[in-house]
Amino acid sequence: MRHWPLLDLRLTTPRLELRLPSLADLDELADRALEGVHEPGFMPFLQPWTEAPADQLSRNTIKYHLGVLAAWQPEEWRANFIVVHDGQVIGSQGVGATDFATSREVSTGSWLGRAWHGKGLGTEMRAAVLSLAFDGLDAETATSSAFVNNPASLAVSRKLGYQLDGTTTRVVQGKRRIDQRLRVNRHDFVCPVPVELHGLDACLADFGL
Repeated sequence: MRHWPLLDLRLTTPRLELRLPSLADLDELADRALEGVHEPGFMPFLQPWTEAPADQLSRNTIKYHLGVLAAWQPEEWRANFIVVHDGQVIGSQGVGATDFATSREVSTGSWLGRAWHGKGLGTEMRAAVLSLAFDGLDAETATSSAFVNNPASLAVSRKLGYQLDGTTTRVVQGKRRIDQRLRVNRHDFVCPVPVELHGLDACLADFGL
């Protein structure tokens, strides 16, 4: 895109492409949300957004991603990439920062349609945004978190070199939950797949650089 090259940014791995979404991508992403993101009765998110009625869930998914993109500022940004596997949108992988030029720290969060769980794709998509952060944007640290009863997410963090960084007590849906914080620095990051960054130089200013 001539006037906003950020929308041409691509991250590719052997099995995935990550890009900022088009309207068609968001329509497909809403399908994944409707099909299910996690096991019934288990809530992995601080904000239980998947509990919305179906007609609201699809609209909420699209409106949320559009709002995040519209609010982008170099001083406070969040790249909510859609994740494409074999030509199909399968989930979302976010990475964001505040005052990144000074802090050199990012945070990540993601979700994946249930049909693609257990295939190593969650590790691959987070590795992609960590490569963007560390190799492309010269970040020093990255943070994440997962509830202590979410072993799949915690396993992804271990594979990528994260270290435990304390816990926070949360209340989600009226229940006490323990949120495990995690942190990885650039020297401890273990990237399990090759990652290629396409179109980054043209949009460095959008990341505050």
